Order: sequence, then C-alpha cells, then structure tokens
Amino acid sequence: MLRLNEIKLPLDHSEEDLTDAVISRLSIESSDLLDLTVSKRSYDARKKSNILLIYQVDVSLPQEIEKAVLERISNPAQVRTSPDTSYEPVIDSPAEFPIGDQQRPIIIGFGPSGILAALQLAQMGLQPIVLERGQDVRQRTQDTWGLWRSRELNTESNVQFGEGGAGAFSDGKLYTQVKDPRFLGRKVLREFVSAGAPEEILFVAKPHIGTFKLVAMVERLRAEIIRLGGEIRFNQKVEELNREPDTDESVPEYTGRVTGITLSSGETLRSRHVILAIGHSARDTFSMLLEQGVYIEAKPFSIGLRIEHPQSVIDEAQFGEEAGNPILGAADYKLVHHCKNGRSVYSFCMCPGGTVVAATSEEGRVVTNGMSQYSRNERNANSAIVVGITPEKDYPGHPLAGIDLQIQLEELAFELGGSNYNAPVQLVGDFLNGLPTKKLASAVPSYKPGVTPVDLSSVLPAFVVESIREAILAFDKKIQGFAMNDAILTGIETRTSSPISIKRDKGFQSINTRGLYPAGEGAGYAGGILSAGIDGIKVAEAVALDLLG
Repeated sequence: MLRLNEIKLPLDHSEEDLTDAVISRLSIESSDLLDLTVSKRSYDARKKSNILLIYQVDVSLPQEIEKAVLERISNPAQVRTSPDTSYEPVIDSPAEFPIGDQQRPIIIGFGPSGILAALQLAQMGLQPIVLERGQDVRQRTQDTWGLWRSRELNTESNVQFGEGGAGAFSDGKLYTQVKDPRFLGRKVLREFVSAGAPEEILFVAKPHIGTFKLVAMVERLRAEIIRLGGEIRFNQKVEELNREPDTDESVPEYTGRVTGITLSSGETLRSRHVILAIGHSARDTFSMLLEQGVYIEAKPFSIGLRIEHPQSVIDEAQFGEEAGNPILGAADYKLVHHCKNGRSVYSFCMCPGGTVVAATSEEGRVVTNGMSQYSRNERNANSAIVVGITPEKDYPGHPLAGIDLQIQLEELAFELGGSNYNAPVQLVGDFLNGLPTKKLASAVPSYKPGVTPVDLSSVLPAFVVESIREAILAFDKKIQGFAMNDAILTGIETRTSSPISIKRDKGFQSINTRGLYPAGEGAGYAGGILSAGIDGIKVAEAVALDLLG
C-alpha cells in the first residue's frame, strides 16, 4: 500500500472528491485504485474564510502501478510506502504456563495503564490479578454523582478512584505527543474499538470518546481480561508492599525485592512481579511506598484554575462563519504563554462543550477537573489555565512536598467555597482587576454541587495569580473573547499530573526494588489516557520478558 499526505479539500467536499484528489495526485487511472482508507483527518482553520480538511490516506494499487508511482514521485513527504502499524509481541505467548503463587503478576490500579497492562498480560496467557481500591465503573459513577448532586463523598470511589481511573470522568481524549515507533498507541486504539469505541478514533486527528461511551467500553475490556484468565477485584485497597532485602550482588542498585502485597482486609497475596498503576491521587499509597523503602523523588507539576466560556464564543473565535459546522464540531484550543516573571502558563485538559467537575478524593478539600461527553454539546467550553512549578523552587526538601502543597491549596479552596464542597469562583473581569466577585453574570458555571463567588487571589500563591492574569490577556490576543468579563474562573486545579516520580530502570523496574514495575501517570510516566495505555503495555511486556525470557 501507499500512504499519501496533505490532501486538502473544502469542508463540503464529497466522497468522490477525495477519490479524484488521490487519482490526480498519483496520476493514475481510476481503474488502478483498488482501495482507499482514510488513516488520518484533521483541519486547517488558519484562514477562517477557507477552512480545509486535510487527509492522510492509504491506497492499494496493482503492484506494477505502485512501483511506477514510487519511481515517478520522489517526495516521501507526499507519497511513501504505508507503514506496518500492526502490533508485534515481544514474545510468543505460551500455550500453557505454570501459574503459581510466585508467577501470577499483580496489578495495583485499574485505570488506563492498569487496564492495558492487564489486557496485555492476559493476552500472553499470564493470568494477572488486578486490585482496584475503588468500585466497578457503574457503581463508581453512582458514587461520583453522590458528591455532585448531594455533597456526599465516597473517599474510595470517586472521580479519582475506581475502574477506568481519572480518565473515565474526563473528555476521553485519545491523543498524545509520546514518541511511538512501535505503534503501541495504535494497538490501544484498536483494543478500544474492539471494546465498542467509535471507529473514527482510528483516523481523526484529535480523537475522543467521552464519559458515557467510556463506561461501556471499560466494562467490555474487563470482560475480555476475565475471559482470558485474568482476575479483577474491586474494593481492594493495598495497605502494604511486601519487600525483602535483595541479596543479588550482581545488581547492587537493588536494595530490596517484592514478594507480594497485603490488603486492608489482612489478606496477603504473593507475587514477585507487581505493576504499580495507581494514578496521581493515591497519596496514602505514595507514603506507604516511601516508608517501605521504594525510591521516590519529587517532580514538576502545575497548579491554577479552570476557565469557562460559552462554547459559542470559542467556536466563533476559532472557526468564524463556519462555527457550528458538524464536521468541525465544538472548537478547542491549546495555548502557552511565557510570563515576564519567568513562569510558563498553559491551557491543559481543554474540554469543548463540557463541564467543570468536582474531583476531590479526600474530605475537606476542593479540586476541579474537566469532563465532556462524546457529543460535546454542553453550553460551555472549559480548560485548566495552569502555571508550571518545580520542586527546587517551590516545594523543596522532601519527595512528597508537592503533595503537601496540593493539600494546602485544596483545603484553602474548600474553606473559601464555604466548607460544603462548593467551588470558589470569580468572573474573569474581576480577577483581572483584583476585585472580589459578588454575583455572576451571563455565563453560567457548570460545576456541581455549587459555586461561591469570591476573590480567588487568596487561594493561590501570588506568583500564580500574577502569571495567570498576564496569560489571560495574552490569550485574548489569540482567541478573541478569551478575557471577556463574564467568563468564569473556578478554583482550584492542582492534580494536573503526579507530583512524584517512582524512578525505574531500563527494564521498567523500580531502580531500587526488584519486581516492582511503576507504570502510568501516578508513577510519572504518562499524561493522559493514550500515553498511560501505551506505558501499561510496555510494562506488561517487561514483566512477560522477565517471567518467560
């Protein structure tokens, strides 16, 4: 097959127009085109009066025609042989493998990384045991709505904890900037489609699923893991990592090795291969691991606020007269500003046509996140506007100091909101002018269970407030209306990424604990659903190589 890039067509083009454009690009007869598949579709909206769709397509031609085309067109940026994106396993799966107490791998956490790790191990015949502290995704959904509707927080089953991980209550974005030479991301997407995700995620430039579709998809992935011999246990909190001294002098870096885990029920499970896929909010587990001697270090993350605009404002700013065109959908944005004070401010987890959600997992704290359904047809657009912070400058002295900072800010937000899980909010105009908001205006905040108008400058460090104010005015020059007076800022966004890193070696094991495989976002190795899934596969492969290699 051949891959063609940069085929540009107007928004209202027909299917025949795409075929004709391919035939023209290749200078072939229509009868020579045996098959055409769209591998990627994006758009170019730089000229709002002439927004174009951009296609990457794979085509099948007779062998002699394909050879002639490649000889005639020497520009690989336009035409080249299609890459093989099929998944190649690192080992041949055993027909039978002796599973015993010390052989069955354990996975802690059942978010994107844990799900893909479990699926990969199950496909290899290694019968993983998954331990998830939260509930299955349907019960978890009910528990989460308990906070949103009636201010009742379940600290073990919420936006952060439970089947599907934090990504289950998000926009369901499925793209990443992670380099992926083995096309593991493609494998993740194909597994998702097999589990019921829309097939368009295989070719649109910025695929997403949305919460409701994620629920059914996650259930089907769980069923497949179980069908292949895996075991999944919910409401199973790991209280202790069983770690003994490592006596292998050939690898002096390892000071200990895993022998299993102990659950809150008192049950102990033995295993010499434990995948740690716990997400970025399992603060008690981070503390336990540090006490057990696992090497952890602080890492940079970001803090800030959520900003909401009417989606129509963003659509018009981005698409002009084409705002509302169904093929374009709800407009998004990605913004970065480098401030005079040396800090960087950027948009994060932008949710077109979505809502701001209560995302705390701990009592007496308020933290926000963004969520969209597949349709992205809610009234508002929202995004985190966050400032990068570093351990050296902002929370030095201890591996978990970043968590302490998060807790401090989340408790301030809880108090400022009224100590009832309301979120503190402020109009953008008031925020820019240093005035407390007393009542809201035309834009309606989407956060549930409720909001309290305040002055948000008291909940964030002064340099963060200064940086966000400067950035909003800069962003307004890129997106007209971004600094509109009636736009809403909601506090507080602290869980942009994990504040710690559980360092691992080239074999994906903890640098000082043999048999412990840190994975995904919580360990500092992913930043979204797709990258976490990719990392889960890599770690599962490493476990399989250690067991079977």
